[in-house]
Amino acid sequence: MNALRSITLRAGAVLLLAVALSACGFQLRGTNGQYHMPFQSIYLGFGDTSPLGTELKRNLRGGDAVVVVTDASKAEAKFDVLSETRGKSILSLNSQGRVREYLLTYTLVFRVRDAKDAELLGATEISLKRSIAFNENQTLAKESEEALLYRDMQTDLVQQILRRLAAIKRV
Repeated sequence: MNALRSITLRAGAVLLLAVALSACGFQLRGTNGQYHMPFQSIYLGFGDTSPLGTELKRNLRGGDAVVVVTDASKAEAKFDVLSETRGKSILSLNSQGRVREYLLTYTLVFRVRDAKDAELLGATEISLKRSIAFNENQTLAKESEEALLYRDMQTDLVQQILRRLAAIKRV
């Protein structure tokens, strides 16, 4: 009898907590995917064929009321790409001296300026790393996995860029 009463009280407490949290507007951070940008328009200094630039444009257009412009003189903020590099290096070898693991890296260095060319965000480097196991008998599959990991890093990079852009304080 006491065990049933104890379970009922715990279930009631959990239910009460859930109702209280939902009533106060509690929401896990980042669940809505929206960021409030401190500017209305932005120029992105990526090349026309840059997959990272394309994904960043798509995320900016889909989120806040930010317009991505093609003319830097008409933008409130200018996103300058200082460098963008992808790398692949050997991480470990097996007992026969053959590659067992690679380290994939994706690094972006950028800065953000306002319409008067004053720095809103100084040179910022974001570097992502992923390891990938290698098997010479599965070369084609590993190439596909590598491409997938680079796409995953690109998506992660875009999210980190959006968070840094949203954190900019306008003077």
